[in-house]
Amino acid sequence: MDEKLMTNTWFLIGLDDTDAPDGMCTTWLGAVLATLLEKSGMKVFSSRLVRLNPTIPYKTRGNAAISLCVRGDPDYAFSIASDLVEKFAALSCENTHPGIVVSLQKPPADFYWKAVQNHCRIDEARDFLARYAFRFLGYKLGRGLIGATAAVCSEFPDFTWEYLAYRHQSRLKITREVDAESLRLSEDLTRPHTWDTWDPDLKGPVCVPHTPDPVLFGIRGDSPFSVAHAVSVVRSEGVDMARIWKTNQGTDAHLVLYEGSLLTEGISYLIRGRVHETPKTGKGGHVSFPLMASDQKIPCMAFEPTKKFRDFVRSLRPGDEILVAGSYLKNTLNLEKMYIFSVEPYIIARAPICPSCKKRMTSAGSGKGYKCRRCGNRATTPEQIIEKRTISSGWYEVPPGARRHLSRPIARGHVDPDSSSLPSSRKMEH
Repeated sequence: MDEKLMTNTWFLIGLDDTDAPDGMCTTWLGAVLATLLEKSGMKVFSSRLVRLNPTIPYKTRGNAAISLCVRGDPDYAFSIASDLVEKFAALSCENTHPGIVVSLQKPPADFYWKAVQNHCRIDEARDFLARYAFRFLGYKLGRGLIGATAAVCSEFPDFTWEYLAYRHQSRLKITREVDAESLRLSEDLTRPHTWDTWDPDLKGPVCVPHTPDPVLFGIRGDSPFSVAHAVSVVRSEGVDMARIWKTNQGTDAHLVLYEGSLLTEGISYLIRGRVHETPKTGKGGHVSFPLMASDQKIPCMAFEPTKKFRDFVRSLRPGDEILVAGSYLKNTLNLEKMYIFSVEPYIIARAPICPSCKKRMTSAGSGKGYKCRRCGNRATTPEQIIEKRTISSGWYEVPPGARRHLSRPIARGHVDPDSSSLPSSRKMEH
């Protein structure tokens, strides 16, 4: 390609796996890259924060990659990106394996969908890039090529926005200073156009990280204007840099329609079925029940961090028809939300009261009715009690503090429980 033309070329650049548990952030590095490209005279048209499969075991925190749509010099952009990775990425961490991808075309979205709904191998990414990438580079094992590739070819049939504010480098080891009351106010003023800023159950913010990375806070919403408005009332320490990212967060992009086959470890599903047994509260406060779907008995669990959501789960009864969403891990579906189609009266059968002794009878054996231990009276039919239901039809979700990045919050509006119309209606591609 002519060198002159290369300086005015449309291209996509992706980054992933630059962070570590004790610091750094791929979105920060992406924001720095975008800033440097703009300062060099290039035009950045789009900045994407792309969340991938939340169950991947080697993710650092939220399994996020970034991509930028740029007009300028792809070679120079690649050079800047590689310099930034080598300077700032947590290369000393044994689990950090950065990847950089530059493409002069929008590759097919199939790789993105597999990365967000399933599992991809590094060699798959390299083979894919050999066909579609202009340049790419993997550091160490090159695992970041998976996320960088997925980000470059990402497809957003549904999308949201996030304003990310970043700290001054000199303050990274100092406790973040963000006024909690101003965050609560920002959500009150912009609700329902922003969400997951404040958790009413925890009575505190959930948009401020507790990890030692450059992010100061993040505001999520349905438009760049909504998040910017929310940020305008936030009081905090000085912001070094900020960027508004277009993202697949809050879209349910990770969910796969369950079609009756055996469930696969590490896949997130949307499953319609009936409650098989009354939910039980186990050790640690976790609530579980089996769901019958397509002749499969699927263990479902609402873990303790889901707080009040567990009360809704406890209110389920055998026979209730529900739609559940969650990740299948260790042979259990970890619930993110559920839809209850209808709530029917639930009849509880109990041993009857003896008319003579006024004491409750006991079972006389299978199929033999009931017997009073005191006087010997017998009865053939149980006492039937109609339980008052404390739950109604509709959507129920975990609180903001327990919500996965990709899970669509109810605040984004009503979603038809007919699985074919949900944002995640595409089938998983193997």
